[in-house]
Amino acid sequence: MPHTTDTPSPPRPAGARRRRVTVHRAWVTALVAGLTIVAAAAFAAVPGLLMEPLHDEYGWSRGSIGLAASVNMLLYGLVAPFAAALTDRFGLRRVAVAALAVVVAGAGLTTLMTASWQLTLYWGFLVGAGTGSLSMTFAATVAHHWFTRRRGLVVGALTGASAFGQLVFLPALAWIVDQQGWRPAVVTLALTATVTALLVALVLRDHPADLGLRPYGATEDVPRPAPERGAATRALRVLYASARDRRFWVVAATFAVCGASTNGLLWTHFVPAARDQGMAVTTAAALVSAVGVFSLAGTVLSGWLTDRVDPRLLLALYYGGRGLLLVSLPALLGPEAGVAIVAFVVVFGLLDVATVPPTILLCRRVFGADGAVVFGWVGAAHQAGAGAMAVFGGLVRDLTGGYGAVWLVAAALCALAAPLALRIARPEEGDRAQKGDRPEEGDRAA
Repeated sequence: MPHTTDTPSPPRPAGARRRRVTVHRAWVTALVAGLTIVAAAAFAAVPGLLMEPLHDEYGWSRGSIGLAASVNMLLYGLVAPFAAALTDRFGLRRVAVAALAVVVAGAGLTTLMTASWQLTLYWGFLVGAGTGSLSMTFAATVAHHWFTRRRGLVVGALTGASAFGQLVFLPALAWIVDQQGWRPAVVTLALTATVTALLVALVLRDHPADLGLRPYGATEDVPRPAPERGAATRALRVLYASARDRRFWVVAATFAVCGASTNGLLWTHFVPAARDQGMAVTTAAALVSAVGVFSLAGTVLSGWLTDRVDPRLLLALYYGGRGLLLVSLPALLGPEAGVAIVAFVVVFGLLDVATVPPTILLCRRVFGADGAVVFGWVGAAHQAGAGAMAVFGGLVRDLTGGYGAVWLVAAALCALAAPLALRIARPEEGDRAQKGDRPEEGDRAA
């Protein structure tokens, strides 16, 4: 045989060399945080599905069931600023696992209740406190710790995950309630929260410095902040300081209207209102779920816009559009899901959670390093508005037999919130310097 020698292969051209694709751990953290928010948000879809089954089984008034939903929403908001402070003290992972454990306990006890006050205690207090710890302040903290660039986009995606959670679970829960009863639906949510708690414990980390990393987009190392002791004291101290600033009350008032016109109204009363008009429960739940689809898209888009457009202008447009939609809703509801109601769902979904990214950015710009805790208190106003509307809607339905007046009241509130948003004063540079916060790269066009 002729002698042969192996010759080395010619080197690859520089442009043809394989490049190792790496994903920054910040995106993994954001994904796990998003799944956590999805699991917590699924519980927000339940009161609208349970109202009629609980009324039929126990004979409880819709007002008393609405009270439990109202307490849930109020606790969801009131817990948020304390949860933000607790996160600064104990870290994202510990707070998330503890919150999910409380949610599981509340949901499990709900399946054993025999009196309406127990619904208020288990679903209102326990589930409300647990899910409130995994609310928009949780999203804001993840974005602030793990991202320097793309913060607006990340906040938009994570807050959109809340609507996505309802999108994923609502049709399935509606089918379970319709076919198997309300208890199996609640057990399904409790099991989901349990699995999510295990995932958080295994994967979620509090800060990039824990892994020797920099936040996404950072050009230098960022040390992990020292634990903040006295979480409750700090939350109250921040409230006392921010409450003396007129801008806090303007932001809180507009966000209260946001809660009243979404969580308190559409997410709680749309399904029973549609049922009153002869629409099947599963169809109405599918429409609310579709709102969640477009909420996700609208919130991500809003996060992108918030990095580029005056957030006050965005809020004015969002509230004005939402008010126009609610005025038209009584004429659109009927036994069938026609083109008009589908169009309503699409546009309302785009505006549903779109208010969150500009509101978070305004809190950060105006109140600096305390922005996450301030947003927690602003979120409490959001949930106070939601809770008030949940009770108001149930009472109006009990007294008048319909929801027509409720839609119009919510539309009028949105009409007031639109010009109010434009009155949020711009923060002076001196405010930022005094509060220890500078404009971040992620707050500008990226």
